[in-house]
Amino acid sequence: MSDSQGLEKIFAGARLRRLRRERGLTQAEAAEALGLSSSYLNLLERNQRPVTARVLLALADAFDVDVRAFANESDRQLIADLQEAAADPVLSGLELDRMELSEFADAQPRAAEAFARLYHAFRETSAATADLATRMSGPGAATGGPGAILESVRDALDARQNHFPELEEAAETLIGRTGLRPRNRERTLSDYLQDQYGFTVRILDEEVMAGARRRLDFHGRRLLLSELLSPGSRAFHIAVVLATLELGDTLDRLCDDADMPTPEGRKLYRAGLANYFAGALHMPYAAFHKHAETTRYDIDRLQRRFEVSFEQICHRLTTLQRPGARGLPFFMIRVDAAGNVSKRFGGGIMPFARSGGGCPKWSLYDALRTPERLIAQAIELPDGTTMLSLARGQIAPGPAGHPPVVHAIALGCAWEHAARVAHADPIASTVPAEVGIACRLCDREDCAQRAFPPMNRKLVLDTHMLRASPYSFNED
Repeated sequence: MSDSQGLEKIFAGARLRRLRRERGLTQAEAAEALGLSSSYLNLLERNQRPVTARVLLALADAFDVDVRAFANESDRQLIADLQEAAADPVLSGLELDRMELSEFADAQPRAAEAFARLYHAFRETSAATADLATRMSGPGAATGGPGAILESVRDALDARQNHFPELEEAAETLIGRTGLRPRNRERTLSDYLQDQYGFTVRILDEEVMAGARRRLDFHGRRLLLSELLSPGSRAFHIAVVLATLELGDTLDRLCDDADMPTPEGRKLYRAGLANYFAGALHMPYAAFHKHAETTRYDIDRLQRRFEVSFEQICHRLTTLQRPGARGLPFFMIRVDAAGNVSKRFGGGIMPFARSGGGCPKWSLYDALRTPERLIAQAIELPDGTTMLSLARGQIAPGPAGHPPVVHAIALGCAWEHAARVAHADPIASTVPAEVGIACRLCDREDCAQRAFPPMNRKLVLDTHMLRASPYSFNED
């Protein structure tokens, strides 16, 4: 039997070429590492030959990559972005379908990403212009751009699969140097900050902090933390400050590699890397990965073991991409009561809408009404993909005189991995809920909760019939 018999033909030339360039290899060097001829690798990269099982195994062995990246379809977030662009009235007349967009993303991923970014910038500019025209107020009027900056940071993290070996290694080194353990974090990190950098940690009243949670006072050599922070959060903030003081060159180099398009994006990305380091200090990779696998990704048990929040556990689970010790591929999203997305990781696993509200049938939004209760749900996306979603509401104290801040956080993965997740057991036999990415990107017609018609369909107005959905549209 040939090594490709029984397998669907996989053409992944663009992904092979991108991997080779990321490793800084010539075609000849990559071919030698894979045990192939240069001419055969050239045919693979030009999609004139399919990637066989033998080549996939060689990739895993030579480059220690997750071959699912080649065996699966294109990045799902990129496809969702292209679908959103193709559905815009400016392009809707071209009637680009998902197959054509997938072929575009497969054959020319960098060009497809550039097209998606250009469309997102167009939407940002259009929204800013409309807002400015509506408000007609000089000072404070919308200037456009912040949304694009946030998306550029999220895309840069997704491009690295939210995994940074340099920061993992630095965290492990500091843990070994200080003897850091869950129950001594705050004291150990405070002492280290004092001994190495001369900063004293002070816990101050909320009134004195004037709404700030953390402030580094270089003149007084003090790290000022708000009394509203829990002991675990105080330790996390100290770790973030240590990242900026101890790993400045590493953070700068990672920012250079990401090549952020704006100074603001670079600062946000750098702050995200400092937070990543703090998470790695609190949840060392090897111990966390082992405990996650042993407990079948039981979030409650992970929280108790590492003494961190639900959100910190969810974020850490999206980072388990170490070659040879990978965890399950998870996505994470955090929203507020209005549906605004303030944190998002794993766009290649779960496609997200770049703008607008989400789907009310997703239990993510139910979690806002029942904070601290984990809601497990099987969901089916419009393209037929089934996912596992684990959602929980989280309450944080607000500024003085203001109500608490409530967010809903969802962690999820493809349903094929659900058997390895303890929280999925009670819903193993349930029928998945039909959930969309966003109304304008969902073509399910009989949805009573639809807020907008899909962008790529024409409305059909029939005054003699009323369906469950407030909108009817044609099938093409």
